[in-house]
Amino acid sequence: MATNESSGSVVRRILLGSQLRRLRESRGITREAAGYSIRASESKISRMELGRVSFKARDVEDLLTLYGVTDGAEREALLGLAREANVAGWWHSYGDVLPSWFQTYVGLEGAASHISIYEVQFVHGLLQTEGYAHAVVVRGQPKADEAEVERRVSLRMERQKLLFSERAPRFHAVLDEAALHRPYGDAAVMRDQLQHLLDISEQPNVTLQVMPFAHGGHAGESGAFTMLRFPESDLSDVVYLEQLTGALYLDKGEEVAQYERAMERLHADSLSPAESRSLIGRLLQLL
Repeated sequence: MATNESSGSVVRRILLGSQLRRLRESRGITREAAGYSIRASESKISRMELGRVSFKARDVEDLLTLYGVTDGAEREALLGLAREANVAGWWHSYGDVLPSWFQTYVGLEGAASHISIYEVQFVHGLLQTEGYAHAVVVRGQPKADEAEVERRVSLRMERQKLLFSERAPRFHAVLDEAALHRPYGDAAVMRDQLQHLLDISEQPNVTLQVMPFAHGGHAGESGAFTMLRFPESDLSDVVYLEQLTGALYLDKGEEVAQYERAMERLHADSLSPAESRSLIGRLLQLL
């Protein structure tokens, strides 16, 4: 229950942020002017509207006044949303190894009803075995001591519980064939990882496809990305793009639509789930 509540707080934060953005834009008020009204910077308004920071009641009250929201019921609804949005998520206990920009993603991931991903470099985090995850973290964080590595792996394993929860999302993964060939860990680790992909692909909420080398160029040419869809009708889909030192969260309709078309082409051009399992099985026999 705690996971659902904390994930819900992220959704509420983003809902509130998007509503504040719509109110500001409808009044023709700039981010700079809005920031001035709450004694803050333009960048803070941007982070608030993206749901990337917590909300102070006084700031929300001042912004609502600036935006001309005088109806008591409407003000209280938005202020209540702000209070609920500040509930800390379970992942905050991993704050020592979890970048602030990724905390938002973990919350969104936990609140999503549909998650679609394309991954090229390695097996996606929600599908990794513990041994494989350990190898990925060591490769990506070469200066981390063993305690930090174990904390990062533990966080990844905790995230994976989502796929087996009562409110598990639909998870549709497209893995580039390169991710299946690139070794992380020794042969035993790779065998376990490939077997895990075969096992988890049998989950009713999981669809796994492989984009084969034989297809050549494809719609995932820009790199890995994730699409998140939520049960709340007034929360738009989000595209998540991870970088070395941060991440982009896209929610504008035209941008999301482009990624949605790319994902649809990836689904159409990749091997079918059955063909994908056959390929993974053949690779497993070679190890």
